[in-house]
Amino acid sequence: MPYVALSIAAVVLLLILMSATVVPQQNAYIVERLGKYSRTLEAGFHVLVPLLDRIAYKYSLKEELVDTPSQPCITKDNVTVHVDGLVYIKVNDPRLAAYGVASYRSAATQLAQTSLRSAIGKITLDKAFEERELINSEVVKAVDEAAAPWGVKVMRFEIKDISPPESVKVAMEAQMTAEREKRAQIALAEGQKQSAINISEGQMQQAINLSAGEKQRQINEAEGRARQIELVAAATAGGIRTVAQALNEEGGVTAANLRVAEQYMDAFAKLAKESTTMLIPQNAADAAGLVATAMQVIKKS
Repeated sequence: MPYVALSIAAVVLLLILMSATVVPQQNAYIVERLGKYSRTLEAGFHVLVPLLDRIAYKYSLKEELVDTPSQPCITKDNVTVHVDGLVYIKVNDPRLAAYGVASYRSAATQLAQTSLRSAIGKITLDKAFEERELINSEVVKAVDEAAAPWGVKVMRFEIKDISPPESVKVAMEAQMTAEREKRAQIALAEGQKQSAINISEGQMQQAINLSAGEKQRQINEAEGRARQIELVAAATAGGIRTVAQALNEEGGVTAANLRVAEQYMDAFAKLAKESTTMLIPQNAADAAGLVATAMQVIKKS
């Protein structure tokens, strides 16, 4: 009897140990009791009913990456391209993922491929390269709506590569080469145009500066001549006033007589030295009379 009791206790303990389950973080287990859904186990320690409960499905609640194989797609302008992409999905409801679809990964992949072909067929080849974001959003919207009953959330879709036929690649390369040459010629023309504009503006500014400089030079010369005339006139007027004051002083007339006589004699002496012909006035001998006449003129002035 003791051995039987020990055997039964060992079997019970073994069943308890086998029914004990630890669910890791970010995971969920689906428990079925006698083949029917019982409950969903979240992260932590759980004990199942031996022989009645079993773990039917195990799901990761992390975001998963599913690769969509390359497939041919026909664009709006009837060009066949091969496109592949990546689908990012996440299980939100483990129960729906277990019983709503046989394989949510395969279903999401097939639906993404179908939606991708539909999106590519609405646009031309050039737009297919330019509007990847639009294509990605359309695929996400279509797959997410279909995957809602499966308890799966489509996070995003990314196109990995778009491969056109070889003939189209050659034509596209030729077009890109022509576009680059066109842009280069436009850039060269713009540069030459800007250079010509800069040169003409420089010449115009140079002409303006030269004109302004010449104008300022003439103004400065005119002002200099005017100032010179003013100074000469002022000096002449000062000299005349000085002479007038000297004549009015004592002995001034006598000094003036002497100065006029000296200048008269010096003029004839200089004329005799510089020329072989000499003109002598009729009253040349009457120097005193000439001086007296000059002084009369000075006094009248």
